[in-house]
Amino acid sequence: MPFDGLFTHAMVHELQKLVSGRVGRISQPFPNEVIITIRAQRHNFPLLLSAHPNYARIQISDMPYKNPPVPTNFTMTLRKYLEGAKLIKVEQLENDRVVYLSFETRNELGDRMPLLLSIEIMGRYSNVILINQTKNLIIDTIKHIGPDQNRFRTLLPGVPYNKPPKQKRLDPFTDDSKRYLKLIEEYPNREVLADELSKTYQGVAREHAIHLAECLHQHAQDPVAGWHQVLSKTAAPVPSIVVGKRPFFTCFAYPVKKTKQTFSTLSELLDTFYRDKATSDRVQQQGSQLIHVIKNNLHKNRKKLKKLQKELNSTAKADQYRVKGELLTTYLFQIKRGMTTIELPNYYADGKMVKIALSNQLTPSQNAQKYFKKYQKLKNAVSFLEQQIELTQSEINYLEELQAQIELADPQDLPDIKIELQQQGYLKAQKQKKHGKVRKEKVSQPAIYFSSDNTKIAVGKNNLQNDRLTLKTARKDYIWLHAKNIPGSHVIIYSNEPSEQTLLEAANLAAYFSKSRDSASVPVDYVQVKRIRKPNGAKPGFVIYEGQKTLFVTPQRELIDSLKKG
Repeated sequence: MPFDGLFTHAMVHELQKLVSGRVGRISQPFPNEVIITIRAQRHNFPLLLSAHPNYARIQISDMPYKNPPVPTNFTMTLRKYLEGAKLIKVEQLENDRVVYLSFETRNELGDRMPLLLSIEIMGRYSNVILINQTKNLIIDTIKHIGPDQNRFRTLLPGVPYNKPPKQKRLDPFTDDSKRYLKLIEEYPNREVLADELSKTYQGVAREHAIHLAECLHQHAQDPVAGWHQVLSKTAAPVPSIVVGKRPFFTCFAYPVKKTKQTFSTLSELLDTFYRDKATSDRVQQQGSQLIHVIKNNLHKNRKKLKKLQKELNSTAKADQYRVKGELLTTYLFQIKRGMTTIELPNYYADGKMVKIALSNQLTPSQNAQKYFKKYQKLKNAVSFLEQQIELTQSEINYLEELQAQIELADPQDLPDIKIELQQQGYLKAQKQKKHGKVRKEKVSQPAIYFSSDNTKIAVGKNNLQNDRLTLKTARKDYIWLHAKNIPGSHVIIYSNEPSEQTLLEAANLAAYFSKSRDSASVPVDYVQVKRIRKPNGAKPGFVIYEGQKTLFVTPQRELIDSLKKG
């Protein structure tokens, strides 16, 4: 993704509004990500500093984060040094993906203490580093890099801070040599020119190099003006997502036919672009144990179901054993003890001859009884097998529902799913401590939305939320919605007579928070809550209903976002 030097340059411009602000709250919701809330211009700005190997970035983020109950050592260090500090400068290291946040605070003696927070956006080498500027010593880092990992650049507390290795490329903003003019002459082909621009200039990703090459060709009469015109756009960016085989975000204005969506700020763009990717990645990491348990149980139950169905298919021979027993009983006088086979006319099949195996150790009557016993045994097995198949299929449906919920979950939804797996016996509950207070896990609250006419809509994000929302919280005359015949959320409209628009918006929520999120048309059932009931012994989240009506909707992320904002 092109969070390159040019995009970083544009982001630094955007973050200038934070200068002169003071640091308030500091939290670290995830191992590689810190949020520093800066109070500036009479507004709180949550500044996200991410050293994630795939999604490293710096931005103002409006995405909700849940703070961990126990702060990390790095969080405590940042709080110690930065709480109340004043942000005096935001700058970029040349055109590299390195942003420096300069803070000013005072130590215990009241002396002025300049601090530097370095955000290095470098893939798996990304880091967030707090530096004592006076001594040029590292106070702490979000990722500790010892000499055994990198002997050229150690990043540990108490070690002198060294800047990232200088690249042997030109800074496009300070290139007085105008090297790009020579490249235009040598490489008239745009694709090749883009490659050379990317190799020659620092912080220019291929996507942006192609854009630069196209602009240089468009300004063939005055390439210098074209060059400066493009670079100047980083100070007045057009945040947008560009479509293609691999969609990417950019700070430049692309042709309308190539642009999927535009945004008012770069930070809003990044929130939208990374929301699903980063959330899915975090859920995969934090919910790995839950995913493993569900996957293993699904595999076991699917294997069991296959075996049961195979056994059930074998019971199709039951009637054959009954017919053979009846034929042996009818023609008992023709059978002599010691015979091993006999052919008899089958009066159930127009007298067609049937070959029947006999035991020479049994009497004719005992041979007939042997076939009747086989028939009865298989008939009894049919009832048992059908019951087991139903139970196993129900278990598979339940586990698939949980699997779908994890796919649609936010990290803060995982504890509820863990509690449910413990209650259902798939996971062992943690042993309670003998001494001290034990924290009782609470079920989180459903997500709340508001329709266009400001009607409240609640969405359960897991089975525990669904049960409580539908069976305990909602009034009997409220409207309940659910995607038809597929795993998904319970949705409640807090109204007994919602408008048609509210009904469609709630249906969109039900479709979006279901396994058919990416489908073009999703059937959604809706009915009053009083028509919902839960069978005795049913799994969490399972209900039955009658008298429903069905709507067909296409899930739209933009609509969901607008409903969230109310």
